[in-house]
Amino acid sequence: MHNRFPYALALIGVLWCSPAVAAQAEAMRAWVTSNDHTLALAPLQTTAWRTTRGDRAAIDIALDAGKPDQAMVGFGASITDASAWLIQQQSPAQRDALLRELFGREDNGLGLSFTRLTIGASDFSRFHYSLDDTPDNAPDPQLQHFSIQHNLADVVPVTQAALKINPQLKVMASPWSAPAWMKSNRKLVQGTLDPQYQDAFARYLLRYVDAYAQQGIPIWALTVQNEPDFEPKDYPGMRLNAPARGQFIAQHLGPLLKARGKDAPLLMDWDHNWDKPNEPMGVLGNADAAQYVDAIAWHCYMGTPDAQGPVRAAFPDKDVYLTECSGGNWEPLNTGGLVLQARRTVIQSVRHGARGVIFWNLALDERNGPHAGGCDTCRGVVTIDARSGKVLDRTDEYYALAHVSRFVLPGARRVASPDTQGQVDNVAFVNPDGSRVLVVSNSGDAPQALTLGEGERRVQATLPAKSLATFTWSSAK
Repeated sequence: MHNRFPYALALIGVLWCSPAVAAQAEAMRAWVTSNDHTLALAPLQTTAWRTTRGDRAAIDIALDAGKPDQAMVGFGASITDASAWLIQQQSPAQRDALLRELFGREDNGLGLSFTRLTIGASDFSRFHYSLDDTPDNAPDPQLQHFSIQHNLADVVPVTQAALKINPQLKVMASPWSAPAWMKSNRKLVQGTLDPQYQDAFARYLLRYVDAYAQQGIPIWALTVQNEPDFEPKDYPGMRLNAPARGQFIAQHLGPLLKARGKDAPLLMDWDHNWDKPNEPMGVLGNADAAQYVDAIAWHCYMGTPDAQGPVRAAFPDKDVYLTECSGGNWEPLNTGGLVLQARRTVIQSVRHGARGVIFWNLALDERNGPHAGGCDTCRGVVTIDARSGKVLDRTDEYYALAHVSRFVLPGARRVASPDTQGQVDNVAFVNPDGSRVLVVSNSGDAPQALTLGEGERRVQATLPAKSLATFTWSSAK
């Protein structure tokens, strides 16, 4: 699948020749990836457990399982139209191998357990469409033209296959635009929701949920609108500010969800950047709407992850998710690379309450497509050659996900650990089986000596410059 096998063989050789090291590895195991991927989930050696305080490094990271926080739903990437279409163009053998690598846990698969679908077209679709396009854009409040036909050849079968590989996979969905006839400008691009069609739009979203359920794909959560504070100029989008979202949720979508009882999907508000926390606060400040909102969804493109904290503190009954963050060819990603993505999007977002993290496109081709408008410098978690179907690259986002999704199981608890020390960031978890996971990044230009552990016990390790590592051990014994 990729270059994990030489490192696995190297580790077997080390353990075979050194019983002492073998005993240590049973207690703590570690893997590391460097910014340049010359180390890619490579084994990282640690010392034996020690209890001497004098052995502790200046940067000392101790997991505290006695201080649990949020339960984790999982990590993953979006099965966009572009991603699904590319994967469906692969040969059956290529497709099966890739989906098992991404969603499975056997043979060191990533075990991705959280994904996002688009309700209608996004910029990463091959053409623009909604699920209720009508002749001459005629109004269709009874949704007689509703259809998921555009999804049946790619998004539906790829998602079905992912669920078969990982039945724990949680699927959320977000609309980029209401159908054109529902909007103020009668176009998929730009505009806002015409108030007279709020009820129709609410029923449209739930028709989508029902249509996907008939395909064996349970929609676990919905957002009202992708990036509602932005009107893109060349792909479907729709501005829907906090007062409008509050009214829509309170008077239309919320009551319909409540009527479905325990079978209703969760509802997330915002689904946009960290830089405007006043927007979700505005919706949550509307008590009539807030009663139906389960969580706040965030994107990474502007602002910083600490914006999640005040909203969570003000409304502690609302969960937190990071639902979109793309890698790509721009600053600061060019210079920050893997470590920047990992520390900001994974480590810090989770430390500020996120129960799950979803990167943007699961797969794109060698030209960062296909897409119809929007970002031409975004990249996928994997890059697929459009002609041969071969996987050309496993990107920074692949490894950022791998370092958590492979080790942190659904239902794990994020637990207390020290905040940023120098250029070292970390986040800690306890899995449902009691195993411990500590994810640590070193953003510095030099190797960093660390001590890590729990209670009074520590191991020593050196984290290479600009690298990301995962440490696991069985229990506090």
